[in-house]
Amino acid sequence: MELYHVLNRGVDKRNIFLDTQDRARFVHDMYEFNDTETAKNVGRLMSDFVSRSLEGGIQGNRVVNLHGWCLMKNHYHLLISETAEGGLTKFIRKLNIGYAKYFNEKYQRVGTLFQGRTKKVHITTDAHFLYILHYIHLNPLDFLRDAKGWRSGSVKNPQKALAHLAEYRWSSYLDYCGKKNFPSVLSMELFADVFGDYQNVITEYIRDMQTEPFDSLSLE
Repeated sequence: MELYHVLNRGVDKRNIFLDTQDRARFVHDMYEFNDTETAKNVGRLMSDFVSRSLEGGIQGNRVVNLHGWCLMKNHYHLLISETAEGGLTKFIRKLNIGYAKYFNEKYQRVGTLFQGRTKKVHITTDAHFLYILHYIHLNPLDFLRDAKGWRSGSVKNPQKALAHLAEYRWSSYLDYCGKKNFPSVLSMELFADVFGDYQNVITEYIRDMQTEPFDSLSLE
C-alpha cells in the first residue's frame, strides 16, 4: 500500500472555506466523488448526507481510502491510499473541480480556485508514518493563540489545545477519538491498528511534543 499526504490551497492563498456550508460541502464531496462511477448525487440535501454519514454508510466502489483529513481556512490536508489504479488522481481531480464549481457558483466568481497542481507527499519512512496523522489533526491549533507554535513543539497549555481540537469538527480527529462526526468518509483501520486508543495517544503526544518537534520532518 502506498500512502500519500495530499494538500492544496486557494490561489494567492485566498480562503476557500468561508462558512460552515462550504466545509460541509467539501466533506460531502469527499464522499460522493470517491467512487468509480460519475457522481450523481452532488445536489443531495446536506442533511441527508450528514444522516447517512453518522450511520457509517460507506460506498462500495471506492477509488481511494481516506485515512485522515483536515480543512483549514485556505487549504486542506488529506491522507490517502489508492484502492484502484489511478484512483488518487481521479479522486483529487473530481474533488477539486467539483468543489471549485460549487464555490464559484455560490460566490459568483470565475477562474481558478486552487493555486496549482495538488501536492502529493509520499509517506516512505516509519517516522513520517507515525507523525503524519497527528500532524494533520493538529493543524487547527493554528487558530488557537497559545498554540500557534505547535510545529516547533511549543504548546503553552496542552489541556486548552486538546479542548480546542475536541471542538473543531472539520477533521477526522473526532472520529478517531470515538466521537462520530463523518465516519462514512474514513477508513480508520490502518491507524486504529497502530495507535489503539487514539485519544490517549494524542493527549500524551501533545504533552510530550516539546522533545519531538514536527519540523524535523518535511511534512508539506
